Amino acid sequence: MFFRKIHHILLFIIVALVVQMLIPSCIDESISADTSLKLEFSADTLQFDTVFTTIGSSTSQIKVYNPNKKNLKISAIGLGMGANSPYRINVDGSTSKNNQFTDIELRAGDSLFVFVEVTIDPLKTNAPVFVKDSIVFLTNSNHQDVKLLAYGQDMEILSNRTIRNDTTLTGEKPYLVYGDLVVDSAKTLTLNPGCRLYFHNQASLVVYGNLIANGTRELPVLMRGDRTDRIFTDIPYNYVSNQWGGVLLLNEAGKHKLNNVTMNSGYAGVYLSNQNRNKRPSLEMTNCRIHNFLKYGLVVQNADVLVANTEISNTGAYSVYLNGGKHTFIHTTIANYFNSTNVRIQPSARENYAALMIMELNRIIPMETVFENCIISGSSTNEMDIMTRFSEQYHGLFSNCYIRKTKPANENPVYSHISWYDKNKRDTVFVNTYFDNEKLVYYNFMPDSVSPARNIGSMDAALKYPFDINGNSRLEDNKPDAGAIEWQPVKKTAK
Repeated sequence: MFFRKIHHILLFIIVALVVQMLIPSCIDESISADTSLKLEFSADTLQFDTVFTTIGSSTSQIKVYNPNKKNLKISAIGLGMGANSPYRINVDGSTSKNNQFTDIELRAGDSLFVFVEVTIDPLKTNAPVFVKDSIVFLTNSNHQDVKLLAYGQDMEILSNRTIRNDTTLTGEKPYLVYGDLVVDSAKTLTLNPGCRLYFHNQASLVVYGNLIANGTRELPVLMRGDRTDRIFTDIPYNYVSNQWGGVLLLNEAGKHKLNNVTMNSGYAGVYLSNQNRNKRPSLEMTNCRIHNFLKYGLVVQNADVLVANTEISNTGAYSVYLNGGKHTFIHTTIANYFNSTNVRIQPSARENYAALMIMELNRIIPMETVFENCIISGSSTNEMDIMTRFSEQYHGLFSNCYIRKTKPANENPVYSHISWYDKNKRDTVFVNTYFDNEKLVYYNFMPDSVSPARNIGSMDAALKYPFDINGNSRLEDNKPDAGAIEWQPVKKTAK
């Protein structure tokens, strides 16, 4: 009985091996000429974001499918403009000087990749230019195509440039910065409305003189990284911190003004440092947004600053760090939710996510801080630290603010009309404090309709800045909100 079972098992194995050997001969290796069979594509359009002329784009791709049950031969794959196209294609790892490929077999149910790059010649115009072409596929007399779209933009390259005379950069076309853009001592760099500075990896603006940025609400001054492509399909590189350095203000007697400036996604935003106790550089910052920096948003050491109508948000360490000098903040939002599902390549530089840090040490000049109608909030339950060894050298006044911190026991600094964090109550401060790439939802630091920052601002401070950073009135209901953004009802879209 035992040997009979062994015989049956051996017989089954032999039959299975024979069947396996015969299966390949049963597969239909023929190429179908059926004109009803067509290809499918992962996308019907491949769109590039702004491409700087002469620089070239990153590589994008589409996937080509044969969804049919029969093998196909793609007679030709090529660019519609042929050799004159600014685009280049690579088919499944193969290249061609003229971007033309012929007789490519694609098995039933199989797929291949087409990789695409684009380099645009100088356009001799300040405005972006629409550049298009298409990848054309010919299969069994069927013509199919995938459209290619890009915006070409002329720019001026500033490579390791030192500005040795008073200089103005305009908004006519962007500037691409390689290495550091340095302003020499006693010289002033002026950035006109609409000026756009795109910084390459690790590049910074280093100012030993003075910086004047004169943006407007309609034409802000922009400082950001130079990656205009996407890290994933729906996530621009511009959402990733540490794309460039930052703005370093190093003149011990500098006079700096930033108005309507947007800067984002670098290492450290604005770093104003002075080691001379006998000097007092100054910075006036109004209607600005400093967002998504790996280290700090604003650092001030031994200097005077006025910050108004400004949002400083999402940094890996302190969003605002103050140490010596007089610092006045009016209608400013300091919000740090950097560690809350933020898309970034580098980990946070520090585990302390405090929005505001105030230090007082014996090596710095006496310090005075004034916060009026401000929001200091974040993902931690304590978003403001005041550390001082010499209390007589520090004077602070906080009035009509929301502060995400449990009410302190002492009254130094002086607090007036403060809305404090209460762990026993739901504390919805902003409309949106996270990034969801699937739902395409990004941070929105406008106060929520039930925010504790609503209607707590003083009219005296609001009268100094009657319009918020978006141009909305703070005075219509005589109940100004704290922060840089006045609450607005959500506009319903028409069906």
